[in-house]
Amino acid sequence: ILHLINSKFITKMKKSFLFSLFILIVFSSTFYSQMRFQKGSDACAHRKQNLTSIPDPIGDSPNSPKHTFDVLDYKMNLDMRSCFLSPYPKSFTGSVKVKFRVDTALSSISLNAVNTSMTVNAVSLAGVSFTHASNILTITLNRVYNPGEIAEVLINYQHLNVSDGAINTGNGGLFTDAEPEGARKWFPCWDKPSDKATVDITVKVPANVKLGSNGRLNDSTVTGDTIYYHWISRDPVTTYLTVLTGKVNYNLNIIYWHKLSNPSDSIPIRFYFNSGENPSSMQSMFPNMITYYSQKFGEHGFEKNGFTTAPASGFNWGGMENQTLTTLCANCWSENLISHEFAHQWFGDMISPATWADIWLNEGFATYSEALWYEKTGGYSSYKSDINSDASSYLSSNPGWAMYNPSWAVTTPDANTLFNTAITYNKGACVLHMLRYVVNDTNVFFNMLRGYATDTANFKHKSAATDDFTAKISQIYGQDLTWFIDQWVKQPNHPTYSNIYQFNNNGNGTWNVGFKTTQTQSNTPFHRMPLTVRITFQTGSDSLFRVDNTANNQIWIWQFNRQPLTFAFDPNNDIVLKTATTVAGTVPGTVGIASNNNELPKVFALMQNYPNPFNPVTNIRFDIPRRSNVTLKVFDITGKVVAEIYNGLSDPGKYTADFDATNLASGVYYYEINAVEPGTGNTFNSVKKMVVVK
Repeated sequence: ILHLINSKFITKMKKSFLFSLFILIVFSSTFYSQMRFQKGSDACAHRKQNLTSIPDPIGDSPNSPKHTFDVLDYKMNLDMRSCFLSPYPKSFTGSVKVKFRVDTALSSISLNAVNTSMTVNAVSLAGVSFTHASNILTITLNRVYNPGEIAEVLINYQHLNVSDGAINTGNGGLFTDAEPEGARKWFPCWDKPSDKATVDITVKVPANVKLGSNGRLNDSTVTGDTIYYHWISRDPVTTYLTVLTGKVNYNLNIIYWHKLSNPSDSIPIRFYFNSGENPSSMQSMFPNMITYYSQKFGEHGFEKNGFTTAPASGFNWGGMENQTLTTLCANCWSENLISHEFAHQWFGDMISPATWADIWLNEGFATYSEALWYEKTGGYSSYKSDINSDASSYLSSNPGWAMYNPSWAVTTPDANTLFNTAITYNKGACVLHMLRYVVNDTNVFFNMLRGYATDTANFKHKSAATDDFTAKISQIYGQDLTWFIDQWVKQPNHPTYSNIYQFNNNGNGTWNVGFKTTQTQSNTPFHRMPLTVRITFQTGSDSLFRVDNTANNQIWIWQFNRQPLTFAFDPNNDIVLKTATTVAGTVPGTVGIASNNNELPKVFALMQNYPNPFNPVTNIRFDIPRRSNVTLKVFDITGKVVAEIYNGLSDPGKYTADFDATNLASGVYYYEINAVEPGTGNTFNSVKKMVVVK
């Protein structure tokens, strides 16, 4: 550390050992904090776990909650000039005009306004009165307002010179910091994440201050030694993402990103930074990042974007994804941190959580996007290495609760719970990875994410609840994915597999391979998942099978005309959130006829594929009531076999096969099942039609 300390600092050490020791400890702590976080998600989580939350007596209801009124716009006029001048007080005077639409007939409204942080001096609207107690500003209106009516109240207030975490000043700098419920500390508002509103903010500061906020810089007016910045956000902002950041002699670089939809049009990307910092490498990298995320999630949806490094103490690590102006810790121009925080501009900012129960839709997505950026810059192996790291962190630190807890929609939990690294960040990223595996088609998976993020009717520049997200991705995928979200998001923990496989030499040049999978966990229900197994042989290539594990203690049996050597369960570790053992043992039915099971199908059946038409993957299900040799083949309209989907000696059960038509042309195809019961000669045959549309 010493070689990073300048000579001026060393001179001070000689003059005052105690003072310099204190500085050294602070410097060392900050340096250590920055160095220890190799992942943006770790830095983000660690910072947010140290936030505080004010309990709110007014509750929301889950699933995109409605309220008695909907705030449409906050128009603020703030005099913060003294905050930038020694001794850098945190006090300022201001007004906010709250424009709202009435959703339920009402004669009063309640806003969040923390008493220890602010004093409300007046509320302007003819005939109104107000009370300010227990962190609630209650405004009695001048009459009963009916649903659909729009009204405004003008609130004059003063922020007190208190350290509340929301207003931070020092050394000529100021920044706000509001997640999860800190906006109520610096302006009266309805401080819940689902209620988004446009913002219009005019701030009075010294003329040598550069100050950024949400949206676009509409104008700045210099009057003597004072400048008035006027920022307007065209797009609605949730309260905790509303931001002000500024500093005396702040450095500012601006680059421009050209839109994919219209390359002749561009948006400014603003980089505010402290003296001695150098964001140039991030400025060079960033256009590629915004292009990549735009390709994956839909085009960047704001009129500007940017980053600031904290201009005052109180933000020692990590980042905060304020809408269109992310705050980073001082000198934290880290690609990992930026890849995480910038992804929030889609997931968290453009689409905000309906309630705090839905926080995984923010942090899980941003953490997953870190892995996607690794995939962009280093290929799939880099992506998977990052996902494996997330899984390892979760498995070693899992506190045992679900990502989604409906009670959080009413009562905001403490920061350590809400922003738990293992659950909210790591598990969230891993669940998205496993969704990609379940879908089994990368293009379809990103179509799902892009379709969600670009849905202007329901999500874009609005909020989303977990169930809303589930319904949207199910619609795009063409199959109901509620089962997946319920088990991985709404249930705690993860499956524990205790698997058995068996090789049997039939003595006639054929071998049976049996596989039984059992989940033994007691702290979470059975998790349905597609399972992949790999069998190697004495001769020839390996065989890879993907089966749908829909019930516990499920058994599959395959027959081969070559000798099997090894058996591997989930060989690519696609189900990253699990513990598993797979050992040789006795699998019922691998030798001889399987015993009767009342839960097994009673008749042979071949179901219609789904979806149909399809491109490029469809799902085919079939029932086998008695042990049979089964083949499932695909033919073109001339009768030529174009694919063999399944071939093996199969015990009674319900089976699922995925068919990938990537290499086939559009057209009509037929799939046929043949099942022959050994020793009886009984057969079952069925043919169905399917359509590939590209």
